[in-house]
Amino acid sequence: MDLAQYFKDIDISSALPITDPTWIFFIVLIIILFAPLLLTRLKIPHIIGMILAGIAVGEHGFNLLERDSSFELFGQVGIYYIMFLAGLEMNMSDFKANRTKAVVLGLLAFIIPISIGLVTNVFLLEYGLLTSILLASMYASHTLVAYPIVIRYGVSRSRSVSIAVGGTAVTDTLTLLVLAVISGLFKGEGGGLFWLWLIVRFVVLGALILYLFPRIGRWFFRRYDDRVMQFIFVLALVFLGAGLMELIGMEGILGAFLVGLVLNRLIPHVSPLMGHLEFVGNALFIPYFLIGVGMMIDLGVIFGEGDALKVAAVMIAVALVGKWIASWLTQKIYRMSRVERELMFGLSNAQAAATLAAVLVGYNIVLPSGERLLNEDVLNGTIILILVTCIVSSLVTERASAKMVQQEDDRAADDDAREVNRRILVPVANPDNVEQLITMAMMVKGKSRDDSIYSLYVSNDGVAGGRGRASNGRKLLERAAMVGAAVDERVVMLNRYDINIASGIIHTMKENDISEVIIGLHRRTNVVDTFFGNVFASLINGTNRQLMIVKCIIPVNTLRRIVVAVPAKAEYESGFTRWVETLCSLGMQTGCRVHFHAPQVTLGRIKGYIDKRHKNLRTEYSELESWDDLLLLTGQVRDDHLMVIVSSRQGAISYDSRFEKLPTQLGKYFAYCSFAVIIPEQFGEHDVDKVTFTEPMAAAEMTSYANLWRRVYGWFRPK
Repeated sequence: MDLAQYFKDIDISSALPITDPTWIFFIVLIIILFAPLLLTRLKIPHIIGMILAGIAVGEHGFNLLERDSSFELFGQVGIYYIMFLAGLEMNMSDFKANRTKAVVLGLLAFIIPISIGLVTNVFLLEYGLLTSILLASMYASHTLVAYPIVIRYGVSRSRSVSIAVGGTAVTDTLTLLVLAVISGLFKGEGGGLFWLWLIVRFVVLGALILYLFPRIGRWFFRRYDDRVMQFIFVLALVFLGAGLMELIGMEGILGAFLVGLVLNRLIPHVSPLMGHLEFVGNALFIPYFLIGVGMMIDLGVIFGEGDALKVAAVMIAVALVGKWIASWLTQKIYRMSRVERELMFGLSNAQAAATLAAVLVGYNIVLPSGERLLNEDVLNGTIILILVTCIVSSLVTERASAKMVQQEDDRAADDDAREVNRRILVPVANPDNVEQLITMAMMVKGKSRDDSIYSLYVSNDGVAGGRGRASNGRKLLERAAMVGAAVDERVVMLNRYDINIASGIIHTMKENDISEVIIGLHRRTNVVDTFFGNVFASLINGTNRQLMIVKCIIPVNTLRRIVVAVPAKAEYESGFTRWVETLCSLGMQTGCRVHFHAPQVTLGRIKGYIDKRHKNLRTEYSELESWDDLLLLTGQVRDDHLMVIVSSRQGAISYDSRFEKLPTQLGKYFAYCSFAVIIPEQFGEHDVDKVTFTEPMAAAEMTSYANLWRRVYGWFRPK
């Protein structure tokens, strides 16, 4: 009875809003946890749902939480994080391949909405000049909210998608410049040289960020591989760039965006570091920021006596019409199809991150008259703008992607893309290179979810200490799985016993239909041990699948160039497209330039394949007249390059007897650089069991015939 009276006497209204930091953080986490579950059922974009949740718990809703300093702190971190990830996830290779078209779309998507918006803001909404310019720049910006849709439909490689992605970089950069200039006007002194010094400071600081930050990042990543340290280092660079931009009178979000662009190549999209950055941002910083934005919104202003609905209607009309005209003009200029226009429009009309950044900056600027540069009507109208444009963007992109898949040319291209199926096996034995090998496998595999990565540890029955080795193997496999889990990639762990390591690998390949093997260079334990090791030699003879032996002296993400040496007639091997696809995927993920050295005819085949399938790959081509010229490449290969040599098996079309010198050449001339040797896939099955157990003399016969063939071939081979 006393307990009931106790709860009856509690005045709930007096306990609200909650001010205790512990309960504030708890309620925010509950919102972040359960809001996506509800939003998925309602088919509402998460970014809108978080803002709506903030409205509900804020002082203008149920008044559950007080917008204390934590929301200001996380809000600043969140807005920087949004712009940093926007720059980090930008595909610079796609932009370079279609840079002219992307620049045209970006300029049109910026100029047309801002021009229409400036007129409507002045004459319809009757705002001042600076307010009209800033509000018009919000119409020009856009965010790739619908990009996951094109990935799901498998049309992310299409021309229109690359143009839209590249146009986003142009449009958002120009929008942020307008935002930074307007913000700088209220932070600096408006003297006669204000504009000149503003431009000079921005150019100098931008050049310093573009030049110094990548070099500092590459130096740090080479020397420190601890993931926590790398994560903290990247965040420090983000806030350093933002702080320096604030220091010269610009807006900090522009500095965060530039840092994201310059670190783009150092943080591959399939790397564990990228997974950590996205995880922390999406799990905490960005939702916290969006909830804080929602707490500032007053729904009573929208449906009250203000002009929020009128402002929202004008903003929506200008944004949609302006983006459609820009896409239509780009289609007409470059004679693109209607579905490509729809796809460009769908990807380029969603308003989100940059729009929120602009409206918050303008809202926080107070004019001398005491009014805000962007008032509550604009702030609340922006929420409606984001909601409508995100819905329109998703619907249009979904429909355009479905149409594109149905077209005959795109179906053929999609079928070609699926021909190269990857099931990659990574044998692990050395704890020092487990992470590098799994990272290499993930980069070779790319973002496709249809492919699989298997990690294998083989316990040799013929070696003492089997239990201890098995325990060590489980630790290595768990470490490999953790590397994959960091980027949401499932790595299948396989632990088996066999008579020897090579036999275990070969049997695992057969049981799991493995398409290729990536193995690390072994440790030489004695002077008679071979350079590649007996395991790799046995794999060459025991399987027809593609083999890749790797030695990386620096982290894969810090490589700057991939130098490839290809022998004559390599294009006639059955595994030609697979190893080319391997190098293309590696080059795309690392952002490296891939430099092919091969005979003229082989170069033509390589270039033709890449131009058809990977136009956005950064490549160079040089003729390698003779395989004896391989040593000439030593002057071009540096310590931050990856030297790749495409070899072949004995008896293959592209086999050259000078391949037998490779171990000596690699150990002598390429010992201080990272290198990889690829043995391409070939037709025909190698059955080790049959040779070893059923017909023991077959191996000797095969070796004898192979030696005889090499001698005959050597006599008549042109010098």
